[in-house]
This record gives sequence, structure tokens and C-alpha cells, in this order.
Amino acid sequence: MTPILYFVIPCYNEEQVLPETSGLFLAKLNSMIDSGKISPESRIMFVNDGSKDGTWNIISSLTEEDEHYSGISLSRNRGHQNALIAGLMEARLHADITISMDCDGQDDIDCSEQMVDEYLKGNEIVYGVRNDRKSDSAFKRTTAECYYSLLRGMGVEIIPNHADYRLMSSRVLDALAGYGEVNLFLRGIIPHMGFKSSVVYYSRAERIAGKTHYPLGKMISLAIDGITSFSVKPLRIITFLGLFVALLSFIGIIYALVSAATGNIVEGWTSMTCIICFVSGIQMISLGVIGEYVGKIYMETKHRPRYIIDERKNLKETSED
Repeated sequence: MTPILYFVIPCYNEEQVLPETSGLFLAKLNSMIDSGKISPESRIMFVNDGSKDGTWNIISSLTEEDEHYSGISLSRNRGHQNALIAGLMEARLHADITISMDCDGQDDIDCSEQMVDEYLKGNEIVYGVRNDRKSDSAFKRTTAECYYSLLRGMGVEIIPNHADYRLMSSRVLDALAGYGEVNLFLRGIIPHMGFKSSVVYYSRAERIAGKTHYPLGKMISLAIDGITSFSVKPLRIITFLGLFVALLSFIGIIYALVSAATGNIVEGWTSMTCIICFVSGIQMISLGVIGEYVGKIYMETKHRPRYIIDERKNLKETSED
């Protein structure tokens, strides 16, 4: 029995690139259908993440032009990871396998066929991994290497040079549905699940049109989410840092007492100022890290939904609707 495949493609303000890439997605889907590799019931699902331009209008038009297009629109912008999980949870009700990828055409669509081949060999998860970072600037290459090194150092299980281009089976998606936390870091959760997996390598191209929606600020935020969602090592670092500062303070106290006993009392405004500034800086950093964890706990205890689907296009109703 040929599997039903759903491409899950989050979109945010992609009216410039969507008319170009949608045809590429459809051509690859039809090619795999014609070769008998996937079922004719396979679809391309676009997830509109509260776009402020004409993205949803384009998606709606596509669903009217061809039955292989479908779409869901979130009630507001919820961020890439939440938009992706919304699409995956919707697709698992209809598909045997899903392939998630970006809308901008940077992910090599031809690799999706290799992913299906790997699935047919028995792999439940297939990661699309970049074989190089030639299309990135020197700054982005350097920060990416630091990012993966930092996550590994913090104990986060992650696939280097892998973003969100991956195939997952319905079994994996059913297991993923059991993860109830609001702050999702899929790049860490998926490897952590432990299903049989393999890797497909590809070259990442330039964006076909438009501007990136992942500037430096969002990349830093994603890195922080990855660390705080999977590791408590920053809290342990704070503990050891506190012990180190306490040791320095103890040495300083001994030095001050010895100086006082020997009569070598020197005006210490500069040294005292340096010590106060140093300790205060450590305290503020420590409070910031602790606050990050407390904030996540606060968000989790509310049990608010990650997303709300406002509208669906060309999707069959299911028992879970």
C-alpha cells in the first residue's frame, strides 16, 4: 500500500515567494504520485502563520486551482515552531507520512523523494541535513557553529546543520502529540524521541524571493529556547559560579583581616568598587537565567493552546474536528 504524504509548509508573509515555490512543490508531488511511490491522496499543506500580506489569499486560490493543495490559517501569528506543529498535528489525521520544509525554496525539494525511499526502508524519521554552509555569510557560519557547540555542551541532543526539513511517520506524530509543553523546540524533541532514523544530505540554495524571517534576534531566541527546554546546566553553572565568587570573597576577607592585624590598612575604594561591580554583575546574570526558567514554568502552568486554527481549505473532516 502506497503511503499518503503531506508536505507541511509554514508561511509568514510569503506573498512574494509562494507563487514561485508552490509550483515546484506540486511538480515533485505529482512526480512521486505518477511513479507510484506515494498515494494520489497526498497533499501540500500550507500553514498561514497570521500573515499580514496576501499569503492566505494566495493559498486559498491554490486550493481552488488544484485538489492537491490544502491550507490552514492560524488566528494570529504564533511563530514558526507553533505554526509547524499546527500543520503536523493537522496532517497526522490524514497522512501516513509528513515532510516539513520552508516555503522559501532553500530546501532541496528533490531530497523529499530520497526521504520517502528511506521511509520505505523502515526509517520512521528522516533528517534533511545540509552538506555545507556555502550559501551563508561568514558571520552566520560562525554563529551556527557556536550555536551547535553550545547546545551540545549543554547536553541538548541535536542534529548539526539540520533545521526543520524532515520526514516523520504517523507513529512519530502520534507520539509527538503526547508532548504537552507550550515551549516546543522540535529540533531537540524529535531526536530525543528515539525512533529509527536516517539522514539525507542536500545543498541549501538562496531564497527565491523575499527576505529571511529569521534574523539574528530570532536565532538567539531559538537558541535560548533550545537550551532552557532541554537542559538545567545553566542553573548548575550558576551554582558553581556562586561557589567560586564565595571562595574569592572568603580569600578577600582573610586578606582584609591579615592586613588589619598587621597594620597595613590601605585606602581600598578602587578594589572595593571592582568587587561590588563584579558581584553585582554575577547576581544580575544569575537572576536573568533563573528568571528565564521561572518564566517558562509560568507559561506552562497556564495550559494555554499553542495555536488556534481559524480556517481550513481543502481538508476532509475527521472524527477529531
